[in-house]
Amino acid sequence: MAFRQALQLAACGLAGGSAAVLFSAVAVGKPRAGGDAEPRPAEPPAWAGGARPGPGVWDPNWDRREPLSLINLRKRNVESGEEELASKLDHYKAKATRHIFLIRHSQYHVDGSLEKDRTLTPLGREQAELTGLRLASLGLKFNKIVHSSMTRAIETTDIISRHLPGVCKVSTDLLREGAPIEPDPPVSHWKPEAVQYYEDGAREAAFRNYIHRADARQEEDSYEIFICHANVIRYIVCRALQFPPEGWLRLSLNNGSITHLVIRPNGRVALRTLGDTGFMPPDKITRS
Repeated sequence: MAFRQALQLAACGLAGGSAAVLFSAVAVGKPRAGGDAEPRPAEPPAWAGGARPGPGVWDPNWDRREPLSLINLRKRNVESGEEELASKLDHYKAKATRHIFLIRHSQYHVDGSLEKDRTLTPLGREQAELTGLRLASLGLKFNKIVHSSMTRAIETTDIISRHLPGVCKVSTDLLREGAPIEPDPPVSHWKPEAVQYYEDGAREAAFRNYIHRADARQEEDSYEIFICHANVIRYIVCRALQFPPEGWLRLSLNNGSITHLVIRPNGRVALRTLGDTGFMPPDKITRS
């Protein structure tokens, strides 16, 4: 009876602490006449107000740039430790916000025998033009374009960059397409060999290298474009939001789409858009 009452109270919006007290009261089994304790009921569901920490708890030092983690506390002066600590914290604190635009390459010829033969299709070139126009229309002062060294990403970058004159371009192997981590749940149509996950582990290196809060020396907000691949972008989004990275394959991205991540000075991350292609006519949208 008490357990049923607790469920009814929790369902009616009772404060988590009160509901938890009732749950804990009935969780301890009462001895029966024969001396055996009654079976312990199941633990209360999460919505009943349980305070157990879990994977949903945000790690403020996810990028290893939390100011307090960068200070050697053992070197503090005993007499004026607090003042010195405050001064050092200010020295390591980020001041600017980073805006990261992750662009998936446009449609390409998937039947190319070699990577260099997998060039953009005519539609893919149109998609890149539309993405470039969209980025230019935002009126932002982009700082740089970092792109994958694969052919389809290079060609997409060349077209987009025409709409953003003066923005420097940097090529990197870290953003190449690959299998970042074994997906969960698995899919039947795509099953790489186990060694491929090991070889493609550089996607984690790309995340650590490019996705983090601003350097403390950065004074103004930055706007950076990364042109790469669906697998890389999906993995980065999951890692940046601290979602289980094994879920990356549950996300879907159109060709030429724009994903916008915001990293605040305090390390908080927000996803403004995921795979946006609303600027393209419906007949130009693909996911190949």
